[in-house]
Amino acid sequence: MPQLLSAERRSLLLEMLAESGSVRLEPAAEALGVSAMTVRRDLDDLVREGLARRVRGGAVAAIVPQDFTARIAARGGAKAEIARKAHDLLPHGGAAAMDASSTVGALISTLDDSDELLVVTNSYDNLRAAQGRPGVDAILLGGRLEPRTGSFVGAQACESASRFHYDRFFTSAAALDPAFGTSETTLEEAEVKRVLSTHADETVVLADSSKLERLAVARALAWTDVDLLVTELDPADERLSAFRGLVDIR
Repeated sequence: MPQLLSAERRSLLLEMLAESGSVRLEPAAEALGVSAMTVRRDLDDLVREGLARRVRGGAVAAIVPQDFTARIAARGGAKAEIARKAHDLLPHGGAAAMDASSTVGALISTLDDSDELLVVTNSYDNLRAAQGRPGVDAILLGGRLEPRTGSFVGAQACESASRFHYDRFFTSAAALDPAFGTSETTLEEAEVKRVLSTHADETVVLADSSKLERLAVARALAWTDVDLLVTELDPADERLSAFRGLVDIR
């Protein structure tokens, strides 16, 4: 293949990071037609820009706040599979709490006649998606808009969240770690999720495999708070081995 410019290589590496969450030196070098040393230098540039974090043998995507549009464009196939697997968990009637994640947004897109389901969310994007579904009444939690993620957070959001009882809380996470639990890019985001989980009969985490065995800055939920983990993987996949015994997996 023709020799790629440095900017082109970095752009392709960012696409790889967005798609899978990580880049390994040797496979990336082969795919780009350059040496592993060249890929290492490119990854070092991305690390200096705050877009990646180096790990042994390659790099992983940096966990930073992203707006809803950027998040919904990433790993669409995985999110669609998660939504398909989680669809039958949607309550028929009652109330469901839904966070501001794009993965939960994919689940909302599968809502059909939901027998007067109340959807409570801290996301304007997910509110709008839910409002267009038959049989659904949608409420947006108040609070302070976090411009980096498009979610509503803060004391008012937490207080509003505590006024309802939810049959299920559907949430995603910036990262999942066997010891640390689920974690988020901001403390305020994590706090809203804890309140929603506390007031729900069940908490369901919807997360694609790029989130596995990673850590973000703010802990949200311990595994004892989570009833079910839904990923796009087969439950027997070895990538889920560290989470077996901690939580039920679908």
